[in-house]
Amino acid sequence: MLDTKYVIDNLEEVIKRLNTRNDDYSYLRELPALDQKRRDIIVKVDKIKMDRNNFSKEIGKLKAQKKEEEANKLLQEMAFSKEEIAKLDAEKVEIENQIHEMMLKTPNLPDASLPIGIDDTYNRVEKYVGEKKTFPFKPKAHWDLMNKTGAFDFDRAAKVSGTRFTFYLGTYARLERALASFMLDTHVKAGYLEVLPPYMVNTASLTGSGQLPKFADQAYNTTPGDFWMIPTAEVPVTNYYRDEILSADDLPKWFAAYSSCFRAEAGAAGRDTRGIIRQHQFQKVELVKYCLPEKSFEELESLTEEAEKILELLKLPYRRVCLSTGDVGFSSAKTYDLEVWMPSYNDYEEKDGLFVPTTNVYKEISSCSNDTDYQARRMNIRFKRNKDSKTEYVHMLNGSGLAVGRTVAAVLENYQNEDGSITVPEVLRPYMGTDIIK
Repeated sequence: MLDTKYVIDNLEEVIKRLNTRNDDYSYLRELPALDQKRRDIIVKVDKIKMDRNNFSKEIGKLKAQKKEEEANKLLQEMAFSKEEIAKLDAEKVEIENQIHEMMLKTPNLPDASLPIGIDDTYNRVEKYVGEKKTFPFKPKAHWDLMNKTGAFDFDRAAKVSGTRFTFYLGTYARLERALASFMLDTHVKAGYLEVLPPYMVNTASLTGSGQLPKFADQAYNTTPGDFWMIPTAEVPVTNYYRDEILSADDLPKWFAAYSSCFRAEAGAAGRDTRGIIRQHQFQKVELVKYCLPEKSFEELESLTEEAEKILELLKLPYRRVCLSTGDVGFSSAKTYDLEVWMPSYNDYEEKDGLFVPTTNVYKEISSCSNDTDYQARRMNIRFKRNKDSKTEYVHMLNGSGLAVGRTVAAVLENYQNEDGSITVPEVLRPYMGTDIIK
């Protein structure tokens, strides 16, 4: 969450910056009055406690002088002051809860480098990498390719679980496993520590990472018990050091975590509901970093490049996009989306025996975010530069390296052949044991 003191000291500037997220954060103007009321209570309680201490000393003197009546009168005043303290403490707790709830629903401040705009149409394309695919035949969408071969079974998955679930079968299940292993091996070679995290977390963890309370409708809560299915491995891995103080010498810390992810995807509709692009359960390799505050934007660049490396090794065309203030995530100060070229999202026309793309639609396959100290404040993760220095909040980053299911879809569509077979990308052949999926 945001630093309450910073918000109060820079109130109008904070509201102005937050409002570029295409929402109204004027409710923060209530914050200074609430905080002042809290401070006034603290002063009042401190004065009462000081008076009680003085009364105690005076009562002792009066009793020593056998002035019982006067001592009893002061004792009655002390009893009243005790009740007053309890009443004021309860009022302070109520105000602190109001402030806490206000800050929990307030997102991170968008960085000044973001394009300002109300939605994704204001996103800024930073670069294009790779050539869009042309084919000597009209390319098929991955769901049409797989229905033909029986690689995915959506109908039986719907029977067993419901819509937006999938059975992967045979070589295609192996392709997903191969991609996950390739991603993890690549990231570990770059210095990331591999993690296999829990797939269920408690409410405190989901609140700490920023999914609760705002995105409760997107998450799966289990009964009985205070458990939530993770929407991404970001949640358990960012909570790994919750309520701990790290040493600056141990930073940065880089983690690569493979997990299944579970999302309700409420309101999602349209083309994404076909195939394996938007599922309630999917697999992802997540990259998480803890670092020094002054290094976080530098770490964002290297994290994004690490995710890009997977696309480049797979030779999948993609672009990097800087999200606008109206599109950036709740906890993020700055996010780069990596969007992969998917033939199924584009139109093709035939020219001289080749089918050439006529549109320019890319599909998100990774989001890489710098959350600055926003999550660390919610999770109370701090560090010390040396044993005598004050504690500071770490900066935290996360990004998909990559979403495995979407990568499967991108490989199938970009490496398809006219006879329905799939050429295996060169870097995956040691994992697959073949150069073509027939």
